[in-house]
Amino acid sequence: MSRIDKSGPTIQSLLAKTHQEKVADRDSNQNSDKNDSSTNGSEARLKGRPNSSPSDIKGGGDSAKVPAAPGPLDGIRVLDLTRVLAGPYCTQLLGDLGAEVIKIENPKGGDDTRAWGPPFAKNINASDPTSSTLQESAYFLGINRNKKSVTVNIRTKEGKKLVQDLAEKCDVLVENYVPGKLDEMGLGYKELSLLNPGLIYTSITGYGQTGPYRNRPGYDVMIEAEAGLMYITGEKGGTPVKVGVAVTDLTTGLYAHGAIMAALLARMKTGRGQHIDCSLLDSQVVTLANIASSYLIAGQEAKRWGTSHPSIVPYQVLPSKDSHIMIGAGNDGQFKILCTVLGLDHLPGDLAYRTNKDRVRNREALIAILSERLQTKTNSDWLAALEDQGIPFAPINNIAQTFEHPQVLARDMVQEIEHPTAGKIKVTGIPVRYSETKATIRVPPPLLGQHTDEVLKDMLGYDAQKIKALREQRAI
Repeated sequence: MSRIDKSGPTIQSLLAKTHQEKVADRDSNQNSDKNDSSTNGSEARLKGRPNSSPSDIKGGGDSAKVPAAPGPLDGIRVLDLTRVLAGPYCTQLLGDLGAEVIKIENPKGGDDTRAWGPPFAKNINASDPTSSTLQESAYFLGINRNKKSVTVNIRTKEGKKLVQDLAEKCDVLVENYVPGKLDEMGLGYKELSLLNPGLIYTSITGYGQTGPYRNRPGYDVMIEAEAGLMYITGEKGGTPVKVGVAVTDLTTGLYAHGAIMAALLARMKTGRGQHIDCSLLDSQVVTLANIASSYLIAGQEAKRWGTSHPSIVPYQVLPSKDSHIMIGAGNDGQFKILCTVLGLDHLPGDLAYRTNKDRVRNREALIAILSERLQTKTNSDWLAALEDQGIPFAPINNIAQTFEHPQVLARDMVQEIEHPTAGKIKVTGIPVRYSETKATIRVPPPLLGQHTDEVLKDMLGYDAQKIKALREQRAI
């Protein structure tokens, strides 16, 4: 790739160039009739909201005081036809980076996760704020910020046409239907790329677009089981267990998000979009990383090791007098430091424990010695003694302790936002920071269909009569 003249156009302007030329009238449409009387109260609260003003988004650190700047994906528009976790997580990442995300939902209930609870956030506007029918699920609220919700029945002729019209005005489309399903509806890559050659069409599925399992639906836990992760997770000698969070969904969302970013860069050179095929199975197989390499290169089958490591000792959770502590000594120097802190200075000179290879060979004896010593003092005693010694260690925090952690708060990883029905809610922050283009939480997760009228009017130029007709046809 040729060097970019720093005095020239910005990356985001280059990324959005094709899109902006194609929909040059967008700004004028978006600025028209902002205060239409048909807009409901919750819509009005959001339509005029500035990007991440400090009064709307509150964090624990200094960055909460800094005025928002356009994100790196400012000017990019994403059509989100996903539900549950992998797809919505991917599109939330894009939204956090500044993209405008239009989330298409079924008018009858919307994204599956809206009903996944408890827990639910109370509805502060309802006479009975604890009524589950009026609440938003914590699950949905956690992965759908920075999005607009548009309800569309894509099984109707009018609904399909509406999605086609939206796709024509977007840079990216993300979907997680079973392969072939959207093709049958006229909403596949082949059809939509004819309408919009610059469209980056991303398919997230359980098993991919090809192969004998292509038509199988897939949830995270099934792929954890089928792609080896569950087999290697759990205590030594115990039964397989799933990971405590849907890590396969999340890593797939990350892979898809990265693929979309690369496709946007490729479009700068070619002017054309492309189809991205991303699956949970492929993502989980690759995420086996060194476990996969050990088998493929050396034929070594992985085992369950609990919190310990097959090739490093000590590297596991160990008991203290009142709790547990995670300790990792990844080299001989760190092992020597650990022994000094524990008052076991003689161990590094013992031939049985001098090198990591020796320690792996004599794992059980060494762990017994360390455990006995650690159980003479409390967790807080050992945490204080290990601080600033140059050795990795950590307490075993629960979720409450995690979100009270001083470093988590200092990094603004807990932020407070105003939701139309739930009021002030706390959400996780954004884990990446840019020195110039800011990643921000601009709007809260949407109510079901909250932006339908706004998007149809501002993006597509539909008038009130046409929108009314679509409702009567049950297309929206």
